[in-house]
This record gives sequence, C-alpha cells and structure tokens, in this order.
Amino acid sequence: MRFATWEAGGVVSAGVVSDAGLHALPAGTTVLDLVRAGLPAALAVGAAALSTPAVPVDSVRLLPPLQAPTVRDFVAFEEHVEGVRKAIDGVAGVVAEWYQAPTFYFTNPYALLGAHDDVAVPPGSQRFDFELEVAVVVGAVEGSDGASLTPEQARDHVFGYTVLNDWSARDLQAREMRVNLGPAKGKDSATTLGPWLVTADELEPHRDAEGFLALDLRVSVNGTGIGQDLLSNMGWPFEELISYASRGTVVRPGDVLGSGTCGNGGCLAELWGTRGESAPPPLQVGDVVEMTVEGIGTVRNRVVAGVDLPPVRPARQRSRARERPA
Repeated sequence: MRFATWEAGGVVSAGVVSDAGLHALPAGTTVLDLVRAGLPAALAVGAAALSTPAVPVDSVRLLPPLQAPTVRDFVAFEEHVEGVRKAIDGVAGVVAEWYQAPTFYFTNPYALLGAHDDVAVPPGSQRFDFELEVAVVVGAVEGSDGASLTPEQARDHVFGYTVLNDWSARDLQAREMRVNLGPAKGKDSATTLGPWLVTADELEPHRDAEGFLALDLRVSVNGTGIGQDLLSNMGWPFEELISYASRGTVVRPGDVLGSGTCGNGGCLAELWGTRGESAPPPLQVGDVVEMTVEGIGTVRNRVVAGVDLPPVRPARQRSRARERPA
C-alpha cells in the first residue's frame, strides 16, 4: 500500500494512493498517525479509505509523505564513499573504519520537501549536488519500545520506504569536514522525500537471497541519465541500520533513516572524484533532477536561486590571555 500527504487549496490531507488517484483518510488523520499505530492497523485504515472518491494526483501538491520526528542519513554504499572521499579530500580508497559499523549523521527534519517542490541553492554554495537514496521509515511494534533492537527485531519495525534526495552543498560540506565535525550547513537546506510511503509488504518480493532489496535506482539531470545502481549493493540491509541506530538508545515510529547515496553516479561528487574533473558540472539554477526507484516511484525537483546573504564573518583572532587586562 502507498500512503501520501498532499496540499490542495490550502488544505493538507493524507491518504492512500491507487491507480485512480488519492483517497483521503478520515479528517485529521496523518500518515505519522498510521505509522505510530503500526503496519497492520495502518493497512486496515488504508483499505477502508480506498472506498472514498479519488483525487487526481496531478491536481495537488505532493508534500513529504510524513512529518518525520528525526532524520538520520547513513553512508551504506562503498562505491559512493570511495568516489566522494576522492572528490572532497583528494584521497583514494575507503577508510577501514567504514567497514566496521554503519555511520550516519542527523539531518534537518524541518527542511523536508515534497516530490515536485523547487529546491533553492544554499547561500554561498557554488557546488550544489544531489544524492540518490532510499529511506526506511520506522513503525510501531506492540510490546517494543524500539530500544537496542537486534536486526531481527528491527525488521519487524520496518513500516515502509520512500525515495530520498539528500541535497548537498559540496563546497560548504568540504570546509566543515576539515574541522572533523558535520556535515552541517552543507546538508541541512533541503531533503526531498516522496512521492509516497510504500509499505514494507509491497517490496518483499524484491528481497534477494542475502536479505537485501534488489531495487533499480536511476537519476537524471535535464533528461540526461547520470547514475544507476541496485539498492542491494548496500553494505548492510536496512534492519542492520535500524538496529545500529537503536544501540544504547531508541528509535521511534516515524523516524526516517536514509540508505546513503548509491554508487555508479548516485551523485555528482562521486563522479568528480573518480574522473578527476567537475564533469558533469555542479547543479545550476533551472536544472531539473529526476530520481526513480523501482517499486516506489519518481521525484522530480527543479533547482532555483536561493537567498542572497552576506558572507559569514570569520572568527576573530585573539591572544588567549588567561588574565583580565589591568
């Protein structure tokens, strides 16, 4: 089943997606409410909603499928790590630490955008990039608080999946990473989620013998194909990512965890690193980035001019004196 959130005439609605269009849930019910109720209950509510009149998808603005309380983004594709490290640090190869455990950062849940929203270039950035990913959404499981889950327990907490585009200002990111902290402003201006949230049962037929989802992922800029990969090239399956995120803490219903960018052109920076040149070039105002994930759907966003702000003031130089002046 596919769940969506949309806006039409200033009114926000949530519902189920069918071939006929969008079928609204009872007034006031959100997709996050369904995620918090758990997958079996959500499927029952969604099935009942299919009897309501359908709204054409092209008559509304699709919003992010849910308002996520938190968004973690992992880096689970070895090929992506290899290329981007070369582009940002100038060093080839993958650090040994990458293989030891999944790594993630928290990104900005207030910066989530819908499947067809415009995306503004972050202030001060000249090297704007996309990142093709799939995100898993954590659901509720009766009798579980989401704390320190085993991978087997974590699989039960998978509610569904959506397409994620982790928009990245590579020049800002490179500066931040040299301070050994972040990314921060290089990543927090925009994250596309959409077009809808596909429940876990829909994608089970794509699971391979090793437990990975063998979904085709593709991205193009202005109609020209840039990258293609299989989601099954991840270093860890999603239940391992959820389990790791919950170690010594909790994951809660509605939390979004990104797979990290796929390889083979899942972003421009990977290609810059492997080719040794900025080809294709960084995204420009007017570019349209389209991403399609098999079994989930397509997101399509246009790059627009961002806010023109003055440069950031550098830190002051100081004496580091430990005594107040006389």
